Amino acid sequence: MVARLVVAAPSSGAGKTTIATGLMAALVQAGLTVSPHKAGPDYIDPGYHALATGRPGRNLDPFLTSEDLVAPLFLHGARGADIAIVEGVMGLFDGLPDGYASTAHVARLIDAPVVLVVDATGQGQSVAALVHGFAGFDTRVRIGGVILNRVGSDRHEEVCRAALDHSGVPVLGVIRRTPGIETPSRHLGLIPVAERRREAVEAVARLGDLVTEGCDLKALVRLAHTAPMPAGEAWSPEAALAGCSGDAAHRSERRTTTKVAVAGGPAFTFGYAEQTELLQAAGAEVVPFDPLRDERLPEGAGGLILPGGFPEMHVQDLAANEPLKREIAAFGGPILAECGGLLYLARELDGHPMVGRIDAKSEMSPRLTLGYRDAVVTRDTIIGRTGERVRGHEFHRTVTDLPGERVYRWRGGADGYAAGRILASYLHLHWAGTPEAATRFVKECG
Repeated sequence: MVARLVVAAPSSGAGKTTIATGLMAALVQAGLTVSPHKAGPDYIDPGYHALATGRPGRNLDPFLTSEDLVAPLFLHGARGADIAIVEGVMGLFDGLPDGYASTAHVARLIDAPVVLVVDATGQGQSVAALVHGFAGFDTRVRIGGVILNRVGSDRHEEVCRAALDHSGVPVLGVIRRTPGIETPSRHLGLIPVAERRREAVEAVARLGDLVTEGCDLKALVRLAHTAPMPAGEAWSPEAALAGCSGDAAHRSERRTTTKVAVAGGPAFTFGYAEQTELLQAAGAEVVPFDPLRDERLPEGAGGLILPGGFPEMHVQDLAANEPLKREIAAFGGPILAECGGLLYLARELDGHPMVGRIDAKSEMSPRLTLGYRDAVVTRDTIIGRTGERVRGHEFHRTVTDLPGERVYRWRGGADGYAAGRILASYLHLHWAGTPEAATRFVKECG
């Protein structure tokens, strides 16, 4: 049985990431092996989860991967763990229409009890009314406890606890207001771990101490063990590729290993662990490199992946690495670029020269583009075929004047550039939902 908890909140800003990351760190400090997960498409929070647990942070998103894959992907990530902690997204019931892809939806799909993080700022007895409303809103979701966050004093705690005594939902922790404990953020949320490694390690340790001091860890672990035995089998990249029509056959034909270079480092931090696992199952050796530091692509690379991230925050250093830009400009293998990778492939970003493989200019915008996209592929690409449907999400504050016909179209929008062996788009895909992308990309590398 996989013991598990979902850490949720009534709304964004209540302290989910603080509590979830601190709980992961506290449980590790207590000697448990913890599997970290995040509901929704977010890339940044899982970086802190990974730092707290020493395991890859993994996303659970029914829109990107389908409802049927959420539990198998959860079981895959939780292999060998004593307990799994899932951080929610937004408010507990907030998602697409009818709550699809909400935290509550994910909690139902993995049959996990929910711990509700309530920001007690400015509240006393009203805390009980709020918790009562959330506990009764959808009886398919079991709220097994409350953690009161940002409690101001002993008296404030007494009032909140007394009000909750008759709610039927136990208080499993109280976190006092702690100046300076919040993780710094900017235009797209938290600052990724890779950009502040030393400070992030210290912050996660402080969060672990905070939760250890303020929460009943034994009670939280007992609640996690009330989750029933999950049904079904764990996801595996090999089985996912075997289920792909036609394309999967290429994997069994390969006798040599293809090297796929994947950009990383502080500028390119967005990625799902399953993409690497699928590429490896398709016969690739995945080799990371850092465009801020490395002047050469990994030797023998047959394909190149430029994931999302924050190249706009490192634009001067990226522009200054002329040797690597020249190598990528001349690279003959397939290139897949998502969001930040698209900015790097363009001619310029905020006036700074980039690689120039795409004749386009990118610049920062005051408008945040954010949302799920149910798209249709308009032409064959290195990972897609005309007419196929893909589900992805956008998350950026930049605009790019892409040339040519758009590769992806959805109701009310379109995006993406494809030419020769290049595919670049603002659209982020979770390859567990499109595993054939791995075999197609590796085949293009041959």
